[in-house]
Amino acid sequence: MTQLTELSALAGSLLKKRGDTVAVAESSAGGVISAALLAIPGASAYFKGGGVVYTSDAKQILIAVSDQAMNDERAATEVHALHLARAARERLGADWGIGETGAAGPTGNRYGDAPGHSCIGVSGPIERAVTIETGQTDREQNMWSFAQAAFQLLGECLRDERS
Repeated sequence: MTQLTELSALAGSLLKKRGDTVAVAESSAGGVISAALLAIPGASAYFKGGGVVYTSDAKQILIAVSDQAMNDERAATEVHALHLARAARERLGADWGIGETGAAGPTGNRYGDAPGHSCIGVSGPIERAVTIETGQTDREQNMWSFAQAAFQLLGECLRDERS
């Protein structure tokens, strides 16, 4: 838990220093990414908002993911994670967006991905996506791992964009 708090505090500090904001669209992380950002005092300086978009309807209603993006690639892929990140960023007027989609466990998802599979996308001045496989079936632990990976990716993007 400490590592997650440290990672979210570091991401928040980088965002605040730059005067940038972030929005989140998360699925299998279940709100852990947003909660970790909000656990840091002063989050209102950089956190625009977020949503748990666990279903197709939620993605389209809450963050306005387009029909084209929904049909472009199935959930739990890097392409879909980037669609979520872009939609959250655009919908909430943030500089950066984080999108997360996967299978928390204890079983895999309907697409055949194993529990512990997650794709995370970051969209902003630069875009990146990663896939992680924890190899674990513990749902809560996977959710925390997905959030940690999201903060690591955001931090890399923030640092690389400055270079």
